[in-house]
Amino acid sequence: MEQGWPDGPAAETGRRIRRLRGERGLSLSELARRAGVGKATLSGLESGTRNPTAGTLYVIAAQLEVPLAALLAAPGAGPEGEATVVHGDAVSATLLEAFVDGGISTELYRLRIRPGTAQTSPGHGPGVVEYLTVFSGTALVGPVPAPLVVRAGEHVSWVCDQPHTYAALDQTEVQASLLIRHPLRSPLPDAPEGGPEVSVVST
Repeated sequence: MEQGWPDGPAAETGRRIRRLRGERGLSLSELARRAGVGKATLSGLESGTRNPTAGTLYVIAAQLEVPLAALLAAPGAGPEGEATVVHGDAVSATLLEAFVDGGISTELYRLRIRPGTAQTSPGHGPGVVEYLTVFSGTALVGPVPAPLVVRAGEHVSWVCDQPHTYAALDQTEVQASLLIRHPLRSPLPDAPEGGPEVSVVST
């Protein structure tokens, strides 16, 4: 089983993937083929019996043409208001806020980049931009051909329509915030409109 989700959020993620796949008229086999994941893996994700990693969710979201947050349980939906966290090879991302405003989906994550390995995410579609602010540590992030060094107190952004990487440059874990702005081709189900409301999420 892939590392990542407790049972409740995994089940909610599975329901969202299945609903979005159905809305787009895709069979399980076709979505698995387009995303490059095994049919058994996708079936397990949709049934909530398999916990997804960040990499798996990103490729599925890309094929469904939705932002990552469209597949995740709402912030604070876990037991006792716990935040939704997804893990990858090097990154743990905590979803703090997600909303739609003017046809743009905005997602705010608390990001931890663990030292010792790098993580590559696939391109997220035309016009998607990521904004990273580093609070501690030194990160190497951005498009795979030309990543950027970002130190504590620095901020960077890049268009992420191509594969991009995240890594910690030394043995110190990077603590950062990541904002993703994603132009929408169609309305998202259950997406709050008009900007965030005041909320408190346990992280």
